[in-house]
Amino acid sequence: MATNSSAARDRSPEADSQESNPKLAPDGANSNRIKDPDDWVTGHEPMTGAQASYLKTLSEQAHDPDAFEPGLEKAEASRRIDELKAETAR
Repeated sequence: MATNSSAARDRSPEADSQESNPKLAPDGANSNRIKDPDDWVTGHEPMTGAQASYLKTLSEQAHDPDAFEPGLEKAEASRRIDELKAETAR
């Protein structure tokens, strides 16, 4: 008959869940919120409405209207948003 180790018996389901769920990683090292846009699975899709709105606002604030292009992909829009945020100190 197989026996469970004491370490396995002492573990709570929450502990197992936290270790296997990268969104709950305390250090953020495995967080999917911090991915390079080049690694995004959906990076080639059209930018979202929220991205378009934010990019338009930032491009106006940075006096760089060419930074906004309506046909951008999500990944490129994200890169431009990051660049403009740095320029406008946001």
